[in-house]
Amino acid sequence: MEILEVKKIWNDVKDEIIKSVPATSHPWILPLEAVGFENGIFSVLTGQAFAIQIIRKNHYQQIIDAFKKATGHELSKFEIIFDEKLSKELKKQKEKEHKAVQKSEEKSLKETAFDGMAKMQSQSNLNLKYKFENFVVGENNKLAQAVAYSVAQKPAEKYNPLFIYGGSGLGKTHLMQAIGHYILFNNSKLKVRYIKTEDYVNELVDNLRKGGDTNDRMAKFRQKYRNVDILLIDDIQFVESKNRTMEEIFHTFDALHNKNKQIVITSDKAPKDIPTLPDRLRTRFEMGIVVDITPPDYETRVAILTNLAEQIGVTISFDVYDYIAKNFESNVRELEGAFNKVTAFADIEGVNISLEFTQKVLKCEVDIKKISISDIANTTAEYFNLSVNNLKSPARAAKISEARRLAVYLSREITKSSYEDIANYFEKKHPTILYSYQKVKEDLQTNAELKQTIRELKQAIKFKNK
Repeated sequence: MEILEVKKIWNDVKDEIIKSVPATSHPWILPLEAVGFENGIFSVLTGQAFAIQIIRKNHYQQIIDAFKKATGHELSKFEIIFDEKLSKELKKQKEKEHKAVQKSEEKSLKETAFDGMAKMQSQSNLNLKYKFENFVVGENNKLAQAVAYSVAQKPAEKYNPLFIYGGSGLGKTHLMQAIGHYILFNNSKLKVRYIKTEDYVNELVDNLRKGGDTNDRMAKFRQKYRNVDILLIDDIQFVESKNRTMEEIFHTFDALHNKNKQIVITSDKAPKDIPTLPDRLRTRFEMGIVVDITPPDYETRVAILTNLAEQIGVTISFDVYDYIAKNFESNVRELEGAFNKVTAFADIEGVNISLEFTQKVLKCEVDIKKISISDIANTTAEYFNLSVNNLKSPARAAKISEARRLAVYLSREITKSSYEDIANYFEKKHPTILYSYQKVKEDLQTNAELKQTIRELKQAIKFKNK
């Protein structure tokens, strides 16, 4: 008889045995492996010598009876073979088969869940990669992340609407869509819809321009965005000066809010700073909670790069992270772009990612060499509405002193010039320059506004020297 059929018979017999045999004997009987069934003799294998004595003495007839109940046939002999080595091999093989089946079932479940999620994400207009799990939290975004996660857990219960603002490429869209993904995964009955304001405007205009029954078409358009549980509106700043769009969004907002549906909005500006935004919209945007995201600090940038490397399974030394993090400061998108460029080139050329290779690909030093102390002084003076002569003068007015300190700090950071060279340019003594640099460096540890000013100055300097 084929071994698979023999094993099936034994499984059926064991189902009968456990009904009549006490649980204390199960450890001797259940591990038995069926190995053959010929001429009315059913053979099993054990790796425990003592099991033979216990079964023959206490349970032999019970097994014979269970066999008849399970198969309907008499068994002439039940043979127990002791082979410790073979028993262990069979046990290992069985465990391996069990793991393979388990893995296959888990994979099937994951694929089914993934297909379901992908379908819901597609209907909701969400991007698969934007989730809380791969959002790197730092000082620059921890409040926004905490509030977003709270909204995802309990939509419309606490922060409604949630308004997230900040510069381009800082993670606003990522957080917004992470809310949508979390809700779909944990409460698939809720209906989520994500839309960019620009796409919303284009869709509205398209509906207004088309012929046919305008009222019916507009009713369907409105229903699309009002018949949801969570509405995610990205880049709301594009609504300014578009009166018809603002009118539609106002009524959509009211319709959803009155039904206690969650609204999440992002913008590159706070509501009060969006020109031409009507007060009735501004006050509605501000009635829940308004949180901002600022550019990531050095530690967060390194964490982002580490996370990106882990996602694609590559090992990169810290000096590479350090180099990229120090040269791409303004936003996450720029940072990811630099990382992707390095990993793509390394993949194409089939080489490991080293600091030298990264420097060769990104060529950040080329930009630095183009920038002089004079370039920094001119940009800084312009930023503060001063002249370079003001910075070089002995004047101690607060505005001039601050601008001078920042110009000194940036000259040291960007050009790597010596303190002596910087002192000669600004016509100051060496200790004064050293103090200015150290003062800014210390203040940057606690002063968020100063950090933002430094970032803006660096961007302006790099932009002017491209």
